[in-house]
Amino acid sequence: MSRTLSEAASKELLRPFGVPFLAEHVARTPGEAFDAATALGAPVVAKLCGDAIAHKTERGLVRLGLESPKAARSAAAELFAAARPEDGEVSVLVAPMVRATRELIAGVSVDAQFGPTVLLGVGGVLAEAVADAVVRLVPVDAVDASEMIDDLASQALLGSFRGEPPVDREALIAVILALSIAAEAEPALVSIDLNPLMIVDGRPVAVDALVEVADALPSARSH
Repeated sequence: MSRTLSEAASKELLRPFGVPFLAEHVARTPGEAFDAATALGAPVVAKLCGDAIAHKTERGLVRLGLESPKAARSAAAELFAAARPEDGEVSVLVAPMVRATRELIAGVSVDAQFGPTVLLGVGGVLAEAVADAVVRLVPVDAVDASEMIDDLASQALLGSFRGEPPVDREALIAVILALSIAAEAEPALVSIDLNPLMIVDGRPVAVDALVEVADALPSARSH
């Protein structure tokens, strides 16, 4: 048996391994969402967060481009009201709003025969149409990670693009290595999904994370 962690818990698990996330706040009331938006500065994003909530966008549980703390408070109230009994305990994740013209996907999955693998691919609206992804067995070292980037067919997306700088290869390699290290350190991991991994000013930033684990999970904080 396995279970899915909330976005906030997924990020808490992965952050110590070096996966790059934005500064975010978990709000348990609309008032806390107001305070979070005040601390972060507008615009912000608000998302309903819970262990039983895997597909927030499909359920309309994401509010983008909130331009003030009052807007964040109102959005949080709407999100809490949209929670279902089967969602269990929920919170609202408040994060800075970022935009990017390029999105990648990265993650970990466990092959029944070969064990954990790391994936890197083109994400966003092009993901299904392009189907450009590469996979390596864990452990992945820096050379492997560099080759994964080179093996992507969509190399034009990695260079200077629409006035943006090229993708910071070292930063992207660091993301791949962080996933590999997490997969080795946490044997209860079933999967990791970083989608999208947005390219912001050339650097990869994971704005969403979904981790699936077996019922017993060692704590990442011990590493």
